Amino acid sequence: MGPARDVAVVAFAQSDHRRRTDELSEVEMLMPVLHQVLDSTGLKTSDIGFTCSGSCDYLAGRAFSFTMALDGVGAWPPIAESHVEMDGAWALYEAWVKILTGEADTALVYSYGKSSPGELREVLTRQLDPYYLAPLWPDSVALAALQAQALIDAGDTDEGALAAIAARSRDSATANPHAQVRGSRPQGDYLVRPLRTGDCPPVGDGAAAVILAAGDSARELCERPAWIRGMDHRIEAHALGVRDLTDSPSTRRAAERAGAFDRPVDTAELHAPFSSQEVVLRKALGLADDVRVNPSGGALAANPVMAAGLIRIGEAAAGIHRGESHRALAHATSGPCLQQNLVAVLEGEPS
Repeated sequence: MGPARDVAVVAFAQSDHRRRTDELSEVEMLMPVLHQVLDSTGLKTSDIGFTCSGSCDYLAGRAFSFTMALDGVGAWPPIAESHVEMDGAWALYEAWVKILTGEADTALVYSYGKSSPGELREVLTRQLDPYYLAPLWPDSVALAALQAQALIDAGDTDEGALAAIAARSRDSATANPHAQVRGSRPQGDYLVRPLRTGDCPPVGDGAAAVILAAGDSARELCERPAWIRGMDHRIEAHALGVRDLTDSPSTRRAAERAGAFDRPVDTAELHAPFSSQEVVLRKALGLADDVRVNPSGGALAANPVMAAGLIRIGEAAAGIHRGESHRALAHATSGPCLQQNLVAVLEGEPS
């Protein structure tokens, strides 16, 4: 889907991602992030034309938990607000479309997740087909291990290459003060063969927020806006047995529709919670060897569920804001084995 208006990411903020935040509610975890992203632009809540959030009631263990997070935003006087039961990247997509249609000129997008209160591997089984797969309780790590083994059997990777991906990601995270895991470490024992502990993402809590603005408003709010040149999302078949787990045609199609193949990118922020999934995404996106992949550390350094995808877009935009990147690709995923995939292409203006 190509833009009818010029829309840019003008601000990005995230929390420090931690293994546990028992002393904080979702609202208390989110509020500093919202204040930071608004303060960076000088905007107030009343200046925002549309607000959209992403979260998961299954993590919170109660229905309509997202309404409590609105206490951190301020819903009075009444605001134009929406919510997706998805990663915040999909909330950003909704907000982007809202601005494209002319119904708003600015948007606040936020997402958050506290994975620490429950057993995340069990919670994520509720994403599976409710008749055939979910009753068997195959957890997220076991399913990712099936994908990793399929890649190894196909000759696309091996355990040494997966270990190198994990080490590179966490070494990159050394410069990221928000990352939960920084610096390379031993791969550890097998969690589910062929995946070792180091091939898997940390479980933790975190939040993120982004501000979008259109046209001249974006230029007034940000010295170097990250213009969204295209964004699209696609989905694979729900049944894992009818998919080729070594490929991601939905990612490829989303990237094509977003314009990712029109010109090379210099940076790619890939939402690859498992080291093996970076192999699949690199192949689907046709990334050249000189593309910087996950300079922030990616999901292997911090993977707050429901916020990690939005963080990939935010990190790609922040690189453009700082002048470190000129054309970046951001990817978000949801569901088992890269089931749902979103791709955004961002560009900075010429210096």
